[in-house]
Amino acid sequence: MNPELGVCYYPEHWPEEMWAEDAALMVETGLTWVRIGEFAWTRMEPTLGDLQFDWLDRAVDVLGTAGLKVVLGTPTATPPRWMLEKHPDMLAIDAQGQPRKFGSRRHYCFSHQGYIEECARIARIMGERYGRNAHVAAWQIDNEYGCHDTTVSFSQPALRAFRRWLADHYGTVDVLNEAWGNVFWSMEYDSFEQIDLPNLTVTEPNPAHVLAFRRFSSDQVVAFNKAQVDVLRPLTDASLLHNYMGRILDFDHFQVGEDLDIATWDSYPIGFLSDRLEADDAHKTAFLRQGDPDMQAFHHDLYRAVGRGRWWVMEQQPGPVNWAPYNPAPLPGMVRLWSLEAVAHGAEVVNFFRWRQAPFAQEQMHAGLLTPNNKPAPALAEACQTASDLAELGAVTQTQTDVAILFDYASDWAWTSQPQGAGFNYFRLVFSAYRALRRAGLSVDFISTTNEPLAGYKLILAPGLATLDGHLEKSLTENCNLAILGPRSGAITHDFQIPGSGRPGLSGLDCEVDLVETLPPNVRRDVDGGGSAQHWVDRLSGEAADLLTYSDGTAALKGEEGLWYLSGFPDEELWDRVITMAALKVGLDLYPVPTGLRRRETEQHVFLINYNATPVVWSGHKIAPCDVLILDKDTAKKG
Repeated sequence: MNPELGVCYYPEHWPEEMWAEDAALMVETGLTWVRIGEFAWTRMEPTLGDLQFDWLDRAVDVLGTAGLKVVLGTPTATPPRWMLEKHPDMLAIDAQGQPRKFGSRRHYCFSHQGYIEECARIARIMGERYGRNAHVAAWQIDNEYGCHDTTVSFSQPALRAFRRWLADHYGTVDVLNEAWGNVFWSMEYDSFEQIDLPNLTVTEPNPAHVLAFRRFSSDQVVAFNKAQVDVLRPLTDASLLHNYMGRILDFDHFQVGEDLDIATWDSYPIGFLSDRLEADDAHKTAFLRQGDPDMQAFHHDLYRAVGRGRWWVMEQQPGPVNWAPYNPAPLPGMVRLWSLEAVAHGAEVVNFFRWRQAPFAQEQMHAGLLTPNNKPAPALAEACQTASDLAELGAVTQTQTDVAILFDYASDWAWTSQPQGAGFNYFRLVFSAYRALRRAGLSVDFISTTNEPLAGYKLILAPGLATLDGHLEKSLTENCNLAILGPRSGAITHDFQIPGSGRPGLSGLDCEVDLVETLPPNVRRDVDGGGSAQHWVDRLSGEAADLLTYSDGTAALKGEEGLWYLSGFPDEELWDRVITMAALKVGLDLYPVPTGLRRRETEQHVFLINYNATPVVWSGHKIAPCDVLILDKDTAKKG
C-alpha cells in the first residue's frame, strides 16, 4: 500500500471562482484526496423537497478534474432548522432532562425514527446522483458519532425504543426482574411499559439498568449508521466509512465498523493532551506542543482493528485548534511527524483538517493549511514535505504483531455505570498497558471480544475485561502463549451481577477475588521488588502461584502456564516489570526506548518517532527533535 494525503474542504464557504485555484494548489501540495459535503444539508436542500445540487455537481467536477479523489459526506450530523419544525421531538435530551437545542450540530436523537428516515432519504438522493460518479471515490456517513456527548439521549423516542429493546432481549418482565436483581429496594416491574430511563433518580440507579441502557444506546448508533449503509450500498461501489473520535467509548465501534469498509478517526494530538488525558503537569508541559507520545498511536492501532486492517486519519490537526482548554501551536515538524506516524501504523490516507481556516462561526480559531485571507499557514510546507517523504518511501505493509490488547467497549460502560473508585477508569487502565508495551519498543495490535482473536500472538493483555465466559477464556488461551487478565476482569455477568462461580471465574487458573478495595490518588500498594498498585486492588486467594506479592504478603500477580491474573492497577514501574516477565516467558524481544521516543515496526521498515523537543540517541541512531527516522529492516537489525 502506498499511503496518500488529503484535506477537508468546504466549497460552500468560499466563492465559486476560488474552487479551481484551491484544487490546483491542493494537487501542487501533493494531496490526492478531498472530503466535502458533510455539513452542507441546508445548501443541498434549503427547504424540504427543494433540492439544490447544482453547486455540488460543479464542486465535485472541479475537484475531480484537477485530479483529486472525492470523499463525499452525508450531511446528517447537521440537520437544518426546517427539520426541527417537521420533527419537533427529534432533539436529544440530556441526563438532566434538558433538550440539546438547535444552533450548533449533532442535535438529534439516534432513536428518532422520523429523523432516521430523513437521513436515509437524503443519502438515497445523494447516492442516486453521485454513486457512479467517477470522481467520488469514498463516502463518509454522518460525522463523529458521539461527539459532544450525543450518544445517550433521554428523550421520549429513546424511552419507547428502549422498552421495545428490553422486550426483545428479555422476553418477559419477570426474566428482566431476575436478571437485574430488582428485588433489591423493591424495584420490581409488572410490565415493560413501567420501565423508565435511568436518569433523575434520587440516588444511584440500578447498574444493571444503566448498563442495559448503554448497550441499547450503542445499538441505536449501529442501527442509525446501517440505515444509511443499506441505502448507499446498491448505489455505489466506492468505499463507505465513518470518522470516529479519540477517547469516545460511548458506542461499540467494532459493531459499527462491521457495516463499513474503512475506519477513520480524527486526530488532534495537542487538543487531546489538555482535554482527554490524565497526566501530571511535568508531562503536559514537556509535550505541550507535540501531544502525548502514545495517544495517537493507541487510536491508530485501535481503528486499524475496527476497520479490519483498513483505516485512515480523516482529520489531522495542522495547527492550533479552537476547542481545548488551551490551544498552543505545534512545534515545527510535528504535523509531518503525526502524519508519518499514522502511516507507520497503517494509515492508507492522512487528511488534514482543514484546507483554509474559516473566518466565521464556531471554528474560526481552528487553523488550516491556509489562513483565512488565503496565505500559507505553517502546516502547508510540512504537508508538502510529507508528500515528498511518502513518494520516496513507497509501500508500507502491516504485519500481525507479537502482542495484542483485547479491547471491549462494554467494559467501559460497565465501569462507568458503577466505578466503585473515583480513580478507576477503563480507558486509563488499558492505555496504561498500551504505554508499557510501547515503552518496551513493541508494536501492538488490538482485538475485540466479538471476533475470534487471530492465532499466533505470543502475548495478549485483557485488563479490566468486565465479563468473561468460558468460550472467551478458551479462545484467548488457545490463540496466544500467554494471556494476562485483570485487574477487575471477569467481575460481572452480562446483566451486572457478581458471577455465581465468583470472580474472576477462570477455569484455567485457581485464583479467586476475595474482596476489592479502591484507593485514593495519594495511596499506593507497594510490590516487593519495585512498583506499586494504584486506584484498584483485588485481594486474591487460590492455589495458583504467586508470581509477585505486595509488601504485606498478598498476591499482586498470580499465574500458571499460559494464564496470569494481575490484581491491581499497575503504576509504570510495575507494568514494566510485568511486561519484562511476560516477555521472558514467551520469548518476546524487547527494545526499551527512552522517554518520548517510540518505535513502530512494519514489514519493510522500523520507524523511530521522536516526540521530544530535543534530539535522542538510541541504538546507534540519532533522531532529531520532532522528527521520524525510517530504517529498512536490515539497517535496523545492524543498528
